[in-house]
Amino acid sequence: MSIDALRDQIPDYAKDIRLNLGSLFTETILNDQQKMGCFLASALASGNAVVIRAIAAETDDKLSEEATTAAKAAAAVMAMNNVYYRSLHLMSEKTYGTLPAKLRMNVLGNPGVDKADFELWSIAVSAINGCGMCLDSHEKVVRKVGLSTEQVQAAIRIGAVVHAAAAVLDGEAALG
Repeated sequence: MSIDALRDQIPDYAKDIRLNLGSLFTETILNDQQKMGCFLASALASGNAVVIRAIAAETDDKLSEEATTAAKAAAAVMAMNNVYYRSLHLMSEKTYGTLPAKLRMNVLGNPGVDKADFELWSIAVSAINGCGMCLDSHEKVVRKVGLSTEQVQAAIRIGAVVHAAAAVLDGEAALG
């Protein structure tokens, strides 16, 4: 399945999502690896099999094996970290935030691709998962290495639109 086939499955009431998917795939503010990695990591974070398959098919020939693995790793480690750090942020008792996490997250130090790209993908997934602490942390890293606010925004927009496409398709499937 391609991105066009995915877009065709989105009903007319969600036309804006369909149009945004198309425009984000052609956006040039991110390089191809950054953009396609954001799409793949976001699709995996969405949990919707149709979205995952369509975006994986679209990114298959656009990402190296290393970049594909790193995008998957970003989705995986952020699934864990976003829950953990969002919980620390939401809890009234701040002592938990002073304790060591004791969670393995070695991939953050050696993702197998340019660190800025991995961090950008982590931002997209953290936006989907709603973790403000992770968004702040990863945004600081990418800004420090020279990515612009517009590039960070593009990653968040990709995450938002991919998540919305998944939500629409999940809703349609539930309605039968």
